[in-house]
Amino acid sequence: MPELPEVEVVRRGLARWVRGRTITGVDVLDARSIRRHTLGTEDFIGNLEHATVLDVVRRGKFLWMPLAMSDSPDPSTEINPEDLPKVALMAHLGMSGQLLMQDPDVADEKHLKVRIRLSSADGMPEQLRFVDQRIFGGLFVTSLVPTLDGGPGGLGETPLPEIAEEASHIARDPLDPFFSFDAFYRKVRGRKTGLKRALLDQSVISGIGNIYADEALWRARLHYARATDTLRRADAERLIEAVKDVMNAALDAGGTSFDSLYVNVNGDSGYFARSLNAYGRAGELCSRCEARGLRSIMKREQFMNRSSYTCPVCQPRPRNGRW
Repeated sequence: MPELPEVEVVRRGLARWVRGRTITGVDVLDARSIRRHTLGTEDFIGNLEHATVLDVVRRGKFLWMPLAMSDSPDPSTEINPEDLPKVALMAHLGMSGQLLMQDPDVADEKHLKVRIRLSSADGMPEQLRFVDQRIFGGLFVTSLVPTLDGGPGGLGETPLPEIAEEASHIARDPLDPFFSFDAFYRKVRGRKTGLKRALLDQSVISGIGNIYADEALWRARLHYARATDTLRRADAERLIEAVKDVMNAALDAGGTSFDSLYVNVNGDSGYFARSLNAYGRAGELCSRCEARGLRSIMKREQFMNRSSYTCPVCQPRPRNGRW
């Protein structure tokens, strides 16, 4: 599954190419890719045609495009509360979903599922294509609801205080400017669980998947089974900074791209996988310990039907851990 940095790479690309443009037509080539739009193909198309994309917003791994039924709204201007958009196009990438910008003369991709035609703009492709080989992802139109804290729904180009209904239950992610460390720390300390389990809990903090959890814990020198109710504030601060550092490094590289099917909005793969320090490195030397002249072999352990990778020296097992 793509993780937060992969989805943010897509969001940034989409914001550049589709924000402020009007949808002039929609072709659904495979109805399975809009199966989450329960009212069917005709309603899906009817909600999109002639709508203008106001923004591209992300919270955690959720990605949506607020829509306005207006000829030419200016997304850079302040929107009155009564004029706030009511619906958005939600994109779920699944295991292999790709959002690609293409010109009309580019041949259809083998697994093209939905084609969205956009109003002309100088130097910009005129089609947004959803391509999905495994058909685990999809597109659907969803309602927008007010945010509980009155802040923006997520990371976007405009501060719309609305969020896609499907994403309204999850906490803010660490790259969100409105992310609150104090709120995160209160939730973590209030739970009796292991630290990695808390990082993967979307109600505590969103957008952190298995790969980046291992990388951040390694950077912060914390074991994944550390009991959250014993976590000191300084440790939590170090962990959040590590999460941000790992994700920003991945953003610079374009994502981890373990799956060759993952590409960003322009069809380019990421390369952060080459820079991982913990995930997938079982049996290899810990690079941090090696730099200190120590020989420590990275370990892999079963965790929630997945794997966790740690260094036994700089991430020692806690005495009263929660597994």
